[in-house]
Amino acid sequence: MPHARNRNPSPIPEVTWDTGLKEMNETWKGAIACLGVAVFFVMTIGIIYWQVVDQPNKNWILKGGFSGLIWERRAHSLLIQTLSEDKTFVEIDVGNVGTPDMEVPFVRNLCWLNKTEFCYTWDSVAEVKISLEIADESETECYSMTWTPVHCHVELKDCFSMVNVSWYGGASVRAPSWPINDVDVSMQSFRVSDLRDNPSGFGSVLERYFLGSSGVAVLVSPHIPLHVGVQSRQQFCLQTAPGMERMPLQYTVCVGQNVKTVHQEAVQQLSVPFRELPNMNVLRLPFWKLPANVDSGVKVERELRTFSNRLKRHHLGEGVISLDEHSTSLLSNMDHDYLSGRRRTLKRQTRDLPFVKLLNISVTLSPYLSVDSQQFQTSMQDGTQDYWLSLPSGPQARLVPLLTPWRGKYCVKLNITNPEAISWFLERVGSLHSRLGMEYVILEGGEGNPFEEQALRPPPALTGDEYVGLLAGLAERIGDNAIVSAGTRSSHKPLFIRMSALQSDWSYAGLKGIIPSLLHYSLLGYNFFIPDAVGGSLSSELVTDDELFIRWLGIMAFLPVLSFQTPPWASEDDKVLNLTRVYIAKHQEFVVPLIEKYAEEWQVNGNPIYRPLWWVSPEDPATFTIDDEFLIGDEVLVAPVTDKGALQRDIYLPNSDFQWQDMNNAKVFDGGTLLQSYPAGLGDVPVFIRKTS
Repeated sequence: MPHARNRNPSPIPEVTWDTGLKEMNETWKGAIACLGVAVFFVMTIGIIYWQVVDQPNKNWILKGGFSGLIWERRAHSLLIQTLSEDKTFVEIDVGNVGTPDMEVPFVRNLCWLNKTEFCYTWDSVAEVKISLEIADESETECYSMTWTPVHCHVELKDCFSMVNVSWYGGASVRAPSWPINDVDVSMQSFRVSDLRDNPSGFGSVLERYFLGSSGVAVLVSPHIPLHVGVQSRQQFCLQTAPGMERMPLQYTVCVGQNVKTVHQEAVQQLSVPFRELPNMNVLRLPFWKLPANVDSGVKVERELRTFSNRLKRHHLGEGVISLDEHSTSLLSNMDHDYLSGRRRTLKRQTRDLPFVKLLNISVTLSPYLSVDSQQFQTSMQDGTQDYWLSLPSGPQARLVPLLTPWRGKYCVKLNITNPEAISWFLERVGSLHSRLGMEYVILEGGEGNPFEEQALRPPPALTGDEYVGLLAGLAERIGDNAIVSAGTRSSHKPLFIRMSALQSDWSYAGLKGIIPSLLHYSLLGYNFFIPDAVGGSLSSELVTDDELFIRWLGIMAFLPVLSFQTPPWASEDDKVLNLTRVYIAKHQEFVVPLIEKYAEEWQVNGNPIYRPLWWVSPEDPATFTIDDEFLIGDEVLVAPVTDKGALQRDIYLPNSDFQWQDMNNAKVFDGGTLLQSYPAGLGDVPVFIRKTS
């Protein structure tokens, strides 16, 4: 038996000890492993609980005097609420960050040293900077938002919820809605367009300004390319397209006590402090469109004489006879103006038009010139092709005029950035005035961007709606007798603006759209407008529906200018002609003085002349969606009939502290009252005067 060394002096056999130790080691190892799994499981449960249950869903980002900005991590939304959280001003769906299935904490402020700023960066997505601005003696608080893409493939998009908020502003559309919650517009470039050519686009008056009934205003930077879309009753969205320039999405959100308060503050940012009144004589006479379908200037003269005699024969008083661009061109071509050399001298064969000078007429001009015209051919021969919007072509970068359709012809468009081209255009206007003695010049055709419409890169000075603004500047140089057909960032200029044409029907693209349009124009600062003709002028056909004509006339009588395409003597019913005389007189004697009174108020503080009902009752939700009544100032409420066949209507009289007196029957009613089935016969317009103690 081999000798074994005694390693353990204890009597416990060695083999028995080794076996027990191994058994104990295996037992402890298993226990420790189980304990580790249990600890890991508890930690996991704790982390999940902290993320899902214990961590707050809302994080305060910035706090002002009465409002604060909150990040709602699950909905990927920014909310502006009162500090007590009892009122939400606006909810902004931030589509820039993450994915709908991923929660983003949005709590680490990189600008933590400044309590009025918040900065954050998402890797490979965007950077955001939010600044809280509280002006002295201001009743609003503003949050300035700047999103900047990290790389050129990022699309920035923020959407503003319509839940419990009625929104106003933005741009006019084919079938206007007040508020805009019922509008549906696909995402597209936010610029003025001609609704005749682009019925699904944005119309002739546009501002980067949106107003919410909860007391919120959104003002978008004017210097960024912008796309806007509206999803009916859901949201409207602001978007910038991806690009090498990595253009930011910049806007400011201001909140206040109510919709009126925040608008009065926002309008100071929307326009320049100094506002000029236009030529108020435009208010005094109705505009009559000359229905001339002729092919020579001599025939236009004859039509003018005939139409003028008919106005006198039917005892309709003085009026402005309006010539469209075609008739204006026929008269203009009678003296054969054409360009001669770089000095722009005008050679002409003069013919005096003494009868035309005796009339009150308006002419229509545009910045377009047909490529078939002698003037264009001459400009190409004498080297003045830079008078037209052009693009460089060929190795020598020779300018080639950009062709664009206008009124069924291929035309070139005036290069409004060229001082010599502007001087030529002004001389053309001066020549017409010396021969025709016209009262007014209607300048149309500023809508649209020929470069962007043809997917071409425009010059920096002509991006977006810059042409519209420059054309308004040209109209100013023509004088206070100029009228334009489009406006953006020009509400402070002394110009009347002509509204878009409407359909001859009872829809929101026709008669029902008049009041939403006038409220929209006035809210954006364009108080001096010429509405579309009585009965609508989208079609060149005369209106044959007498009821439509009369109801339309009743609304128009309370607007700044009466205009006609269908003459009232075209109806077989003498009532149409008699009512036309009555409403022309009412407009001149009652409405014009009211407009002049509130025009002075607009000039001082920017308050609109034509006002929605919430203007005198901004805390009353019942007033937020009324689109068939309007106020002139704070003292006259007009509630016309807009439904076919109706001889009565419901009328809401706002503000329980007011009393309103029916102008037609002297009955007095308390404010805050709904008058149900109030009588309004054909030819009658319910008008209420606010009683003062």
